[in-house]
Amino acid sequence: MAEPNEGSAEGPTVRRLLLGTHLRRLREGKGISRDDAGWAIRGTASKISRMELGKVRFKERDIADLLTLYGVLDGDYRTELMNLAHQANSSGWWHTYGDLLPTWFHTYLGLEAAAALIRTYELQFVPGLLQTPDYARAVIRLHHGNPEADEVERRVELRMARQQHLLAQPGPPRLWAVIDESALRRQIGGPAVMRAQVASLIEATSQPHLRLQVVPFNTGGHAGAGGAFTILRFGDPDLPDIVYIEQLTSALYLDRRDDLDHYAEVMERLAAQAEPPDRTPKILHTILQETAPP
Repeated sequence: MAEPNEGSAEGPTVRRLLLGTHLRRLREGKGISRDDAGWAIRGTASKISRMELGKVRFKERDIADLLTLYGVLDGDYRTELMNLAHQANSSGWWHTYGDLLPTWFHTYLGLEAAAALIRTYELQFVPGLLQTPDYARAVIRLHHGNPEADEVERRVELRMARQQHLLAQPGPPRLWAVIDESALRRQIGGPAVMRAQVASLIEATSQPHLRLQVVPFNTGGHAGAGGAFTILRFGDPDLPDIVYIEQLTSALYLDRRDDLDHYAEVMERLAAQAEPPDRTPKILHTILQETAPP
């Protein structure tokens, strides 16, 4: 296991997942139950489960005690895991916006920051990573009722910072977005805001790390009719893909093999039903022409 670089895209969420994976493998390799591991750190089987799933911050003393229990007494491997435990408790760039973010979205930002490939399907809105400030402002007002102007601007600032940290960095993740045509024609924020958003998408299609496809109206029913979702894939082979489904007041994170296979199949069918990426600029230009003011 290579030691994570503080300057890499790996955030604390992914470091917790990685450390949890190593702890689970060590425990299972020694045939130690979660109950016995929990007893060794003055905890419970439930605490061990949460640690192995990367759902909690780590106490370095607990990690040291577990490694001793599992027979990792010294050497580079113990040092690397202890370093990983220390780094897993750091804060992501979004920490300063913590008052605006629900807990479940903190988790998503951490996962997104470490993804090598982000595949997303959107039915109603332009994906957040591709929104213009004015479009984002209109979406935020829809989602949050009538927030104060200062709160709206901070939320817009957060969304733009997310784009900057993820897509403007050297070696950004690949983003493959499939968007239903209805999301491109729905007048979020009014005609002028929507036209600027479509023009921004046209510019984005020239970026080498971005693949954008449109599911046109004439496709009829299609595989993504159930709603928007995102599949995150990581460069580290120790981490499984994760499916993210956002709801009104919470989110689902799916990593079971059956769920992953199902959503991967749906995404492949969507990509096949959508227009090919090289036709996307033409489709977007057509929408601009058809929505031009008289």
